[in-house]
Amino acid sequence: MIDTFLQPLPHGITLSCRASGQRGRPVLMFLHGFPEAAFVWDELLEYFAQPEHGGYRCVAPNLRGFERSSAPAEVSAYRPKHLVQDIAVLIGLETGGGQLAGLVAHDWGGAVAWSLANRHPELAKKLAIINSPHPGTFLRELQTSPKQQAASAYMNFLIRPDAEALLSQNDFERMWRMLASGTDGPPAWLTDSVKNQYRAVWGPRAGGSSGLTGGCNYYRASPLRPPRPEDPAAAAVTLPQEMLTVDLPTLVVWALDDIALPPELIDGLGDYVADLTLHTVPGATHWIVHEQPQRVAQYLQHFLLQNK
Repeated sequence: MIDTFLQPLPHGITLSCRASGQRGRPVLMFLHGFPEAAFVWDELLEYFAQPEHGGYRCVAPNLRGFERSSAPAEVSAYRPKHLVQDIAVLIGLETGGGQLAGLVAHDWGGAVAWSLANRHPELAKKLAIINSPHPGTFLRELQTSPKQQAASAYMNFLIRPDAEALLSQNDFERMWRMLASGTDGPPAWLTDSVKNQYRAVWGPRAGGSSGLTGGCNYYRASPLRPPRPEDPAAAAVTLPQEMLTVDLPTLVVWALDDIALPPELIDGLGDYVADLTLHTVPGATHWIVHEQPQRVAQYLQHFLLQNK
């Protein structure tokens, strides 16, 4: 059973959350990406709350800007330090000032999780990343790889001031194509029911703003995108090694048919992650959490049981 609640944070942000499992149990936290929302984790929230799968308290917040979470108007409010602060504070509230059993993240949620693991390793025992590039390998590929620059060209569309208006046209026609990327035709998991869940997230928010603006602001606030003649973007970025290392035991699950994040992004991960477990999944796309939730759950369960 999934519970939903609004969690006010002391710095003025409120996160809408989905949860399963008893309070007081070890906590797993799940962070979604764009253009998704916390509901994509529902099957895993229920799975890991079951006693035979660990009996965890499972929490999936909607990141700021998504669903009913606070959506500040300023693009600067979506810089990494603010996103990390939201999750660090939520972890403290959910664990009573303790430590997560595991932080699980995909896409933009992974960007937040990589940063949190570097800045606040004391907040989680383990880190699990699903198709979200480490900032060190992503920066390398954006700066040097024409293949990655082409694969990430969509980022420069998403920073346009009219991006959310264009994405909303014709019942979100571009968005459905995005969710079908890497497959022949509409994916089987994209049912009418799931589409309605997405429409509820992407549609107008209270006050009339687009539900897509917060997500687009993640791209607008980040320089990690392909350089253009008028915008150096990633070409002007330098990240020191101390901002990139992760000492937590880390699981990376990588779907190999992700057209935006090719497998070159997992090359060299060991330079940044000392304790790495890597699983590659042929035939799966960026949307592997939708496509193969049971496989993802099995990888996670095995990883969580290691050295427990």
